[in-house]
Formats: sequence, structure tokens, C-alpha cells
Amino acid sequence: MWSGPRNISTAMMRSWGNRPDSIVCDEPLYAHYLTVTGLPHPGAEETIVRHEADWQKVVAWLTGELPDGKAVFYQKHMAHHLLPNIELDWLDSLTNCFLIREPREMLTSLLEFIPEPRVEDTGLPQQVRILELVRERTNSMPPVLDSKDVLENPRGVLTALCNAVGVKFYDEMLQWRPGFRDTDGVWAKHWYAKVEHTTSFVPYRSKPDPVPATLTGVLEECNELYQQLYRYRITAT
Repeated sequence: MWSGPRNISTAMMRSWGNRPDSIVCDEPLYAHYLTVTGLPHPGAEETIVRHEADWQKVVAWLTGELPDGKAVFYQKHMAHHLLPNIELDWLDSLTNCFLIREPREMLTSLLEFIPEPRVEDTGLPQQVRILELVRERTNSMPPVLDSKDVLENPRGVLTALCNAVGVKFYDEMLQWRPGFRDTDGVWAKHWYAKVEHTTSFVPYRSKPDPVPATLTGVLEECNELYQQLYRYRITAT
């Protein structure tokens, strides 16, 4: 699942991680991203120390065999972690999906962690690039989910997603136990405070906070990119 930050991506990981046939991983390219960019994200130093930073080793793991009894490997990716130096052929072995969120709501949430986000920090340019690549290589449109749709109708949208990727929907995807997971990245204590206490998808509530005037240009560019993805979104069955 190619997402951007603050897009209910961790809740989606909880959902898929609660399936009996699945394993999950949490932003496996993050340590490489932080190593290359040097960005001062919360928990950056510990992330680099505790997680694999060699993208080739990460990709080998992501495309390797699944443990016995597991049929689905749900990979929570941040699209902006796919840096230009990373080769893309391995994407052909994945079932690529996309998770988006209305830019104003996404940006005002991201500001809590990154005071001056750039468009590149939202993952939207990279999501558009990956989607176009996947569509060109597969001659089909990969599934795109909007976060609001998921929160308004989790069962319906997740059923549609499961149908789109050819797996069974499980009721277990709608509820999970609270708390952190062994599969969470070490950055969870910095980024996952809200989702740690959840046991299901929290019903959608509009986020009225305005985007600062200094980020008007970023918001406008994000809106353009978001609309390119939003028009392809799948909805509840």
C-alpha cells in the first residue's frame, strides 16, 4: 500500500494485520530514506540504527517467500521513501495499491510533526509517479482508496479493495486490539500515539483547521496531485 503520512495508513496496517492469513511490515524503506536525506524526523537516529538501511536487502525481503500458512504480505509504504536511487523493477512482483487523503486535512495533521512540509514530504508526487508506472506496466488501473471513504464505510471499502486484489474479506479487518505491535517501526512512539489506543477505524470527522498562508503554494500543488489520484478511487461495494 503506497501512502503518504497522516493518511490512516497505520490503521490500515492494523486492519490487514488482524487477518488470519496475513503478515505486515511498517515502512520498510524508512531507514534508507532517512540515511540518504538526512532529514531530522522524530526518532531518525534510532530508526537508522534499529532498521535495515540497505534498500536492496529490504527489497529482497519484501519480495521473498511468505511464512507457512500466510498468503498475504501487507506492506505499508510511504511513497516518498521510494527515492530516485532505488530501482523499480521489484514493484512488478507486488500488488500495488494507493491510499490518499484530502490535502488540507493531511497537511494540518502533518504540521504537528514537520513544521514546514514540502510537497515531496506528502508522498503525493511519488504516488502519482508510481501509479502511472504501474498502470503502464500492467495495462490496468491499480486500486486507489481515499481515507475519508474508508472511515465512512470501512466494511464496504475494504470489501471492494479485497475484491480488487483477489483476496477474501475478513470481519477481523474491522477490529483489533489496542497497543503497539512488534511489527511497528521504532518510530511508533513518536507518530502513532492516537492509533495506539484505537480498536477499529474511527468514524470520519471533518478537520476544520486552516493551512497556514505560508503553505498556500504547497496546498495548491497537493490539491492538483490529489485530484489526479482521487478520480480513480474505488468505492464501497
